[in-house]
Amino acid sequence: MAIFKGAGVAIITPMKTNLEVDYDAFAAIIEDQIAGGTDAIVVCGTTGEASTLSHEEHINVIKYCVEKVAGRIPVIAGTGSNSTDTAIFLSREAQKVGVDGLLLVTPYYNKATQKGLFEHFRLIANSVNVPILLYNIPGRTGVTLAPETIVKLCTEVENIVGVKEASGNFSAIAKLMSLANGKVDLYSGNDDQIVPLLSLGGKGVISVLSNVAPRQAHEICQNYFDGNVEESCRMQLEAIELINALFCEVNPIPVKKAMNLLGKCTDGIRRPLTVMEDSNVERLRDAMTKYGILSSGNDSESRINERLQKEMNESRIR
Repeated sequence: MAIFKGAGVAIITPMKTNLEVDYDAFAAIIEDQIAGGTDAIVVCGTTGEASTLSHEEHINVIKYCVEKVAGRIPVIAGTGSNSTDTAIFLSREAQKVGVDGLLLVTPYYNKATQKGLFEHFRLIANSVNVPILLYNIPGRTGVTLAPETIVKLCTEVENIVGVKEASGNFSAIAKLMSLANGKVDLYSGNDDQIVPLLSLGGKGVISVLSNVAPRQAHEICQNYFDGNVEESCRMQLEAIELINALFCEVNPIPVKKAMNLLGKCTDGIRRPLTVMEDSNVERLRDAMTKYGILSSGNDSESRINERLQKEMNESRIR
């Protein structure tokens, strides 16, 4: 049985103006996601800025998310690393706090062979007993997880159950599913490719779009599953301009700004990433307005920033 089916949000990690994790904002975002019909929460992934969280923060954010969700929907924790030992440590800690699954990105920079990738994932999987999704995103990692390796892992390692595919290579994805023999749960890692990937047997999407439009992302998937393929396709195409705006700078810079525009949190982001360029903010604002999730003249952004700046100033005084 799949960990989840539908649209799982690759949730942001909101920051205060001093770039500490804003747990109050995080709690509200989690509740909004559940109320909006999201099918799962993927915490501490790329969109969650896991690469700039300390190990302690990483584990604390996962723990907080699990506690707030309280079993209402699955929680999947990103615990991948380019160090096998580090990934084992984070995966064990995530299991301790009660996650429903793990998402493991291919080890980056090392450029392991397919044999090395198999051993890396096998060792991590053998250290825990929760289901695992692999994460194939060569554009970020410089490493491609071959279809044959994915199938071998899902066939030979009991708790490796599927893959988040963000390669954009549909020939490779088609080959993967032709070899899978029902052994691989496939999820799209690209919001602009949900429907095409579902047509190859996908279970859903792990979505950046879901941060700002959880109901719509869920319904793109649900309509497809219900046989309303034309409506699913219409919704996919309707969202393309917004999806493109959410990726006009490197993720998660734009989605952080989008959540700021909606009044959910600051747009604070840890270095080496920086806040969004003004010209791209206007593009994003326009796309959100056209999509119907932001009203013209919305001042939520300024209110949240003013509140958080006031809190920081008061903290300094104390």
